[in-house]
Amino acid sequence: MNSINARFMVERHNFSLDVQLKLPGQGVSALFGASGSGKTTCLRAMAGLEELPNSYFAMGDTVWQDSEKGIFVPPHQRNIGYVFQEASLFAHLNVRDNLNFGRRHLAPGEQKVNFEQICTLLGLTPLLDRPPTSLSGGESQRVAIARALLTSPQLLLMDEPLSALDHALKQEVLPYLQELQQALSIPIIYVSHAPDEVAKLADYIVLIKHGKVINRGPLTQVMLDLHAGAIFNDGGSSLLSAEIVAQQDNYLTELAIGTLSLQVAQLDLPLHSKFRCKINARDVSLCLTPPTDSSIINLLAASITHIVERKPPGECIITLQISENQSLLAAITYASKQRLNLQIGDFVWAQIKAVVIL
Repeated sequence: MNSINARFMVERHNFSLDVQLKLPGQGVSALFGASGSGKTTCLRAMAGLEELPNSYFAMGDTVWQDSEKGIFVPPHQRNIGYVFQEASLFAHLNVRDNLNFGRRHLAPGEQKVNFEQICTLLGLTPLLDRPPTSLSGGESQRVAIARALLTSPQLLLMDEPLSALDHALKQEVLPYLQELQQALSIPIIYVSHAPDEVAKLADYIVLIKHGKVINRGPLTQVMLDLHAGAIFNDGGSSLLSAEIVAQQDNYLTELAIGTLSLQVAQLDLPLHSKFRCKINARDVSLCLTPPTDSSIINLLAASITHIVERKPPGECIITLQISENQSLLAAITYASKQRLNLQIGDFVWAQIKAVVIL
């Protein structure tokens, strides 16, 4: 799969942007950081809406900008879809005509995204004959996303597409985006400063701070970095892929995490449903021997691979290897680390107090 390569540099008053990116040519890559960090500037440069000096942007062999060679392809000639924060639908057209507007200039052989499939994936079929003024914010944004996809883009850019929605509407749209990323092969670059969106959607993440990249990589790996914990404002957490394998009689649901098993409060989902779950480091405690009288039901064997002491506030973040390909973070007090005499390489038992289903 062709990778996406970019280099953007610009100096503006009190803001400096200097980033170099190499993103996977598949899945969802998130540009994540606080407001003003430079995420949207990168996205606008990718779309050709801003021509930054000393910059480069290409997907595989398709080069859209190369300042050194004097190449700059204007936005309308880039095979890129763009979803803005606001839906900006055409008020005089119904939903069907809004969707067709973006693809009307495509020859039949260039229409690679199926109209009916997109409408089904985004739940738009019942809305096709309605005017935009009758739509909720979540429905409008789903139409905007579908309109961008129906141009059959080589790449889809999404600039905080849920930021204008309240929490309830955001929760309405997120499942559709999750299904989209699983069903379509179009790579997505997703800009956000919302940790919950990134945790649910992203496969790869780039952390940007003050116009510079401070970390990048697969989301599950980057979240193990303590800097990511500070940016995600959760003190550190682990992201795991789960599948429901059993519904038990005692109101528990059994999850398979690779070869491991976890139990959570009963989920009203069918067997073999797949999703992500997050475990906060502060919801993991450690013991040297398996407890026999604990209310915590999830217990995993683990070995310590890394210890970071934070003095103050007297806390230790411990990285645990729980399987060949899975790691887990635990946050314990410095006093507990000393009392248990924990060292790298030690074998311990990790008790998981809570599992957040995303």
